[in-house]
Amino acid sequence: MKSLSPLFQVPASKTPPAISATFRFSTLAVAGATQNCKTQTKPTPKRRSAKPTKNVPPNSILTPTKPASSSFPQKKVLVPIGFGTEEMEAVIMIDVLRRAGANVTVASVEEQLEVEASAGTRLVADAFISACSNETFDLVALPGGMPGSTRLRDCEILQNITKRQADAKRLYAAICAAPAVTLLPWGLLRRKQTTCHPAFMDKLPTFWAVKSNLQVSGELTTSRGPGTSFEFAVSLVEQLFGESVAKEICDSMLLNIADDNSRKEEFDEVSWSLGHAPEVLIPVANGSEEIEVVTIVDILRRAKANVTVASVEKSLQILASSGTKIIADKTISDAVDSVYDLIVLPGGALGSERLHKSKILKTLLKEQQSAGRMFGAICSSPAILHKQGLLKDKQATAHPSVINKLNSAVNTAQVVIDGKLITGKGLATATDFALAIVSKLFGHARARSVAEGLVFEYPRS
Repeated sequence: MKSLSPLFQVPASKTPPAISATFRFSTLAVAGATQNCKTQTKPTPKRRSAKPTKNVPPNSILTPTKPASSSFPQKKVLVPIGFGTEEMEAVIMIDVLRRAGANVTVASVEEQLEVEASAGTRLVADAFISACSNETFDLVALPGGMPGSTRLRDCEILQNITKRQADAKRLYAAICAAPAVTLLPWGLLRRKQTTCHPAFMDKLPTFWAVKSNLQVSGELTTSRGPGTSFEFAVSLVEQLFGESVAKEICDSMLLNIADDNSRKEEFDEVSWSLGHAPEVLIPVANGSEEIEVVTIVDILRRAKANVTVASVEKSLQILASSGTKIIADKTISDAVDSVYDLIVLPGGALGSERLHKSKILKTLLKEQQSAGRMFGAICSSPAILHKQGLLKDKQATAHPSVINKLNSAVNTAQVVIDGKLITGKGLATATDFALAIVSKLFGHARARSVAEGLVFEYPRS
């Protein structure tokens, strides 16, 4: 049995490389939806805007660049998604594997490419699962979530693909509910030590069930939930590309800063508590960092905040920094009619610049500050707040590639709170960032409860 622990003890002395806006696209053609998992019943998606969505042509944004690991043969990975898939698990896998150089195909098991995930984030797949039926993959990786895991289980095409994968001794993996809900009924856990989300452990065969965050048993890798998704994804990178590439990924995604940084530092402590469910605005753009967008949205919605994702582009659909397609709830021009208790900017080098160019967003942020309401940014976006004069006399942090642009930078914490401002380093620290917001808005007990559901270790006090 493999152990991943050495990968998370790499010294963090190296400055992580600047965030790149690299887009990689599947070469699979989109097949007709009529042949896609006919056993499925089409769910009724919830619509948050009457405006039509538009596909963003890849070439209109950025020409794909070769990954750092281009000396390795390109590996093909399948990540299927369905109605109710856990978005953090899916997106973290997709992002991490693409950064490592894998050719990742996100395939819908539904009758449409657009899939509403478990916390309401709308993702757009690269292809229908029917287009993947005759393909050979180096890895098939199943995200969890409910009812997402049952949607995957009930897809006969995906079942056949995954069974062929296991029979051929090629890598397959599942996280959260998927090991128990999807792989177990398919007979793909036989004589395999397996873990899954604590809520589903009783469904696993007792003799083979293991209460660990990560379990590698031959070709099968399983993990517990959104809070263990990075460890899970990096393990898959190590198995596909080797330990050196996995270590590079750990460094670049800030997985190794925990040893040198405290989770949180707070200055000028004030209360963020409200007498109503918080209204939160998350503006997004082409090139926004998908892990940060999805993690913040997912965690705040779990805590029962009302979250609106608003696109600063002409289309509701944006293409995130590692090629994930996300559909916003509304455009930024439609968002101005509401008052938000909190506005949070996700990072991503290209995405941050596009947010900075939005005149509407700039006005909203200035009004937010002048009204004494909360706002924040993560990764490269604190530099945008600095450019707009919103960090004056404030302590803040940011991604290592841009932190030197801040006047009063704090480099010793993953998350910095100063009054009604919150900033974070980004990427793998996004979970701590989002939970810090939950703690300020709802109290530490709520943050602990959300963290428990994520299977994420969080301080007791």
